[in-house]
Amino acid sequence: MTGPGVPDAAEVALVPGAVVLDEEIGRRGPWSAVIAAGDVLTIVDLHGNQAVDTLFYRADDHSARYSAQATIVAQGSIFLTTGSVLRDHESAPLMTIVADEVGNHDTLGGACSQESNTLRYGHHTKHQHACVENFLIEGARHGLDKADMVGNVNFFMNVPVDPDGALGIVDGLSAPGKRLALRAEVDTLVLVSNCPQINNPCNGFDPTAVRAIVTRPGVEWTA
Repeated sequence: MTGPGVPDAAEVALVPGAVVLDEEIGRRGPWSAVIAAGDVLTIVDLHGNQAVDTLFYRADDHSARYSAQATIVAQGSIFLTTGSVLRDHESAPLMTIVADEVGNHDTLGGACSQESNTLRYGHHTKHQHACVENFLIEGARHGLDKADMVGNVNFFMNVPVDPDGALGIVDGLSAPGKRLALRAEVDTLVLVSNCPQINNPCNGFDPTAVRAIVTRPGVEWTA
């Protein structure tokens, strides 16, 4: 990702190292990459208040996939931040959040779909593209289908839990340029839906692009 006024990836990445990948994930769009063990993925909320729906699979065995339940139980919290370990269904670590400028990321809100949009917001929203469709489109590139979809992480999304257990979706806590960084504990396939939702405040009703930078710590970066 280069161009006039675009900050250098090595300077933006939260964990220094050789830049392995630097891509912009377009507004509303899907994205995927395999992050090698030890590499660090920095996700940058370029314009602020953008939810980034994300799934994780062991790269060499897609049946080992992110489990919200195992992750929540192991850390004793429904929210993610620095130190949170994203675990698979057997509680084995996939990725660890090693740096976080926001401090609160959602594990419960799930991914929007055409069906849920229709139920929540009316039949006039059925045509709208949604995160489930993004996951299916991008997952197909890696041999994944609907049966492989599980509960996802919503980075930068603010989902408070009321005392009665009800979930809310409210304005995000992020801001332009805010970042978080995840270290791969094993080779990990990361699927992203840069959320296209326009019917609730998770994207400020206006989806925007984010940036994905992968660095390899311990390897000197040369331009």
